[in-house]
Amino acid sequence: MSSRTRHTKRTRHVNRTAVTSGISALVAVAGLGLGAAPAHATPYPPTTQCDPAKDTYWEDVDNVRVEPTVTDFLAVAVAPGTTGTYTKTLSEVATVSTTINSSVEVSAEFKAIFARVSVKVGFSVSDTKATTRTTTVTDTVNFNSPGYYGLYRGTQKVTGEWVRFICARDGNIGYWVELNPGGPGTFTTFNVMEQGTVACSFPEPAGTLRAAARARLAC
Repeated sequence: MSSRTRHTKRTRHVNRTAVTSGISALVAVAGLGLGAAPAHATPYPPTTQCDPAKDTYWEDVDNVRVEPTVTDFLAVAVAPGTTGTYTKTLSEVATVSTTINSSVEVSAEFKAIFARVSVKVGFSVSDTKATTRTTTVTDTVNFNSPGYYGLYRGTQKVTGEWVRFICARDGNIGYWVELNPGGPGTFTTFNVMEQGTVACSFPEPAGTLRAAARARLAC
């Protein structure tokens, strides 16, 4: 895979292809008992109590989903006798941006969240403000055989939820208090960009970005 930048070109040969504050919140958490968790908070710290002298916060990600997403695409019909090298401009069909709680402003404090996401999905995801959108995406391809082809650019879109708890002091001890008691936070991010060619004459593995691109050909 390779990231594409503005006005990218390449040549290929194709044969197919609040903190809840206040003592009442602390009492409520303490009353849950060790290991208990609010119904909406998954995952949850392994213990109810914490050490306010050394514990700052505890966080984790949950419900991570990976979706192959085509961001730029162009269908090309190559008739017999018209094979050769062509430079084509792809059309934008979708955009993926890195967000945290629906905001595109991603501060450094969330790098740890995205690091956990990378571990869960098994590949590196964007952990800064980023988008898949470029001004122009072009591709130069040498079609050696007639057929129906799709030129694509895309990525693996990753979405999910995250939770964060802080260690709030209550006298000499501390209790984990959820920072977002209304429910888990959300995130969107993506893998590095991939650009390539697919063909109606050649099936692609299900669930892959190439399969998502080929599906746009309506073969």
